[in-house]
Amino acid sequence: MIHLVDDDDAVTRSCRFLLESMGYTVQSWNQSAQFLRDAPLMTTGVALLDMRMPGMDGHALFQAMREAGSTLAVVFLTGHGDVPMAVKEMRLGAVDFLEKPIAADALQAAITEGYRRSARLNEQHALRVRFASLTSKEKEIAACVVAGLMNKDIAAQMNIAVRTVEVHRARVMEKMAAKNIAGFIGMMNQIS
Repeated sequence: MIHLVDDDDAVTRSCRFLLESMGYTVQSWNQSAQFLRDAPLMTTGVALLDMRMPGMDGHALFQAMREAGSTLAVVFLTGHGDVPMAVKEMRLGAVDFLEKPIAADALQAAITEGYRRSARLNEQHALRVRFASLTSKEKEIAACVVAGLMNKDIAAQMNIAVRTVEVHRARVMEKMAAKNIAGFIGMMNQIS
């Protein structure tokens, strides 16, 4: 899904036509506040934001999306851009900053990269949600596992039975949907 946020109806129609001809599903939004309120911000997708809009401009919308923890990738579209503005937004995490009229090849490349980034952000979000579901003891044991401690060492450090460590460790692996220790450690490295 591509979310097109632009207050200019003519631009929205032409950009939507271009995107749909490229095979994308497009949702158009004419107001930043409505997009922020109603769009599914925690999904894999790309938001194409006009930089200059009345009310909440593209920069403010991007900032609000970041504060909300959105996993949508952002590509800025503007008819009035400059290099410092583009550099600033890209340092904040935007995928690209494209000037109108938009070249199809540049747009396609930005969207492809956007989907890649958004998928990664969604995976990290899912890992954080699963990690948050762990109890405090499970989180403590998870930290020990990541540190490379064996069950008997964890038991001694936490002053609990080895069997208790084994039970908690199994729950951690199950809740985190980890198939093996290497995969679990990789997951933990993504969220730290």
